Amino acid sequence: MLRLLGVLVLVWLVVAVVGAVVEGLFWLAVVGLVLVVVTGLVGRGGRNTRV
Repeated sequence: MLRLLGVLVLVWLVVAVVGAVVEGLFWLAVVGLVLVVVTGLVGRGGRNTRV
């Protein structure tokens, strides 16, 4: 589960950087940053549950 979240964070960061670098794709940077935050919150919430 943590590996999947780590991969998702990396993918979202790449999307955010590409959106910031390529002019005209500011929306891609915004979407990437939002997805990084959501993935982090999901990972944090899932980590606090007991099995």
